Amino acid sequence: MLALLALLAAGCGKKEREITALERKQAASLVSEAEFAMTLRDLARAEPLFEQAAQLCPDTSEYWVNLGIVRKRRGNTSGAKDAYQQALKASRETYKKDAKDVGAMLQEVQLLVMLGKVDDARDALAKARKRQPDNRDLRIFEERNEIDRLTKDPQFKEISL
Repeated sequence: MLALLALLAAGCGKKEREITALERKQAASLVSEAEFAMTLRDLARAEPLFEQAAQLCPDTSEYWVNLGIVRKRRGNTSGAKDAYQQALKASRETYKKDAKDVGAMLQEVQLLVMLGKVDDARDALAKARKRQPDNRDLRIFEERNEIDRLTKDPQFKEISL
């Protein structure tokens, strides 16, 4: 009996579910409504909409980032941290699936800075530069000291932890 349970538990590894096209459209609609609420500065309305979109499409890091920003602006720092960590996870998964997706890598770097992990951000950027030494976007990001610029930007500081 225990052996059977062990086998079942081993086979029940967390399998990533496929996100349907309908779910992606629903999430996009929710985000559109949330962004409108943001323009009206209605953060209380925007937060649950971003949250629903992120739950529908957990692989879309932008939804998590927006949720984190709203939570931070509403004073929910721990909720913002959770959302930023989910965004980081989604960015890393995207980059893992497609190492040429430099946008996901740069978003990972920015999220690490938002989470207060500046040294980790520098390490991640350095590793990406080693993997793709000829990538123009990575080179420019590094040459312009974007990490330092982000840490000094007042608007970025406002949404960072």
